[in-house]
Amino acid sequence: MKNLVAGFSRQLKEAIEIGKHAQLSRSSVEISNVHICGLGGSGIGGNIVSELVAMQASVPVNISKGYFIPAYVNAHTLVIISSYSGNTEETLQCMEQALQKKAKIVCVTSGGKVAEIAKKNNLDLITVPGGMPPRACLGYSMTQLLYVLKYNGLIGKTILDELVKAVELIDSEEENICKEAQIISDQLLGKLPVIYSTTYFEAVSIRFRQQLNENSKVLCWHQVIPEMNHNELVGWREKNEKIAVILFRDKDEYERNNVRIEINKSVISKYTPHIIEIWSKGVSAIEKAIYFIHLGDWISVYLAEKRGYDASEINVINDLKSELSRL
Repeated sequence: MKNLVAGFSRQLKEAIEIGKHAQLSRSSVEISNVHICGLGGSGIGGNIVSELVAMQASVPVNISKGYFIPAYVNAHTLVIISSYSGNTEETLQCMEQALQKKAKIVCVTSGGKVAEIAKKNNLDLITVPGGMPPRACLGYSMTQLLYVLKYNGLIGKTILDELVKAVELIDSEEENICKEAQIISDQLLGKLPVIYSTTYFEAVSIRFRQQLNENSKVLCWHQVIPEMNHNELVGWREKNEKIAVILFRDKDEYERNNVRIEINKSVISKYTPHIIEIWSKGVSAIEKAIYFIHLGDWISVYLAEKRGYDASEINVINDLKSELSRL
């Protein structure tokens, strides 16, 4: 897992080349909405992309995290099937529903049943390298989603140019990222992580939470500001020094949110002394997101080491899938 995290920028570079050379077809009808289907490591790219393009996409970009697609999906919907293995049962069921609804379907996978169904039905198919844990292949899936949206004229080219700069950023900051990750993993050792960000970085928080779950083998939760100011903030009532709060901060944050964060810190600090602020680097939203994601991935791997766990092991998920396969 350490090697895979270290190779994130190389993976992004390879993914960009795959996206550039993807063989895609135009929809015969106007696209009125986009729906991305995917779960776990295959699905988090959908969260990130839908958040990144929200202020520029010409149509709504939504995501599914289960067995069913919404009723509005129809022939004017671009459905992107994202399953790294190609065998995610929930995503396969969504794919069958999308076929029945005659949606425009593009598949992103390394193979499996998704690739088989795509070839059988002459669907657009982008094949990425296989044989790795899905959560370690975010660079492949996320990048292809952006290229699919760009090919269909739903976003501009700017974000793809910014993705290249994001790769350059983490390459130049790699040593500093690893140093900061070691420090933060020390601070999280023996603690229950609580992750807060503003709405614009919720996908980053979700990714970090999932990496702490799978790599570090810890429970944690996340919430977003300002939403948590209308509920969760009230829950801070008892001192608990086993809780460590991680705040994703952005130097370009909307000022009202910055005020909220400072007020939140004053409340939370009464109940735990462990408040860790992680500041963004980069200029564009995608640069900042990629920086946060890479730093969070390193934190999760270092924390796994310090807790004595193999970051790659996910036996309980494999056992669950094995049990389901018997039904």
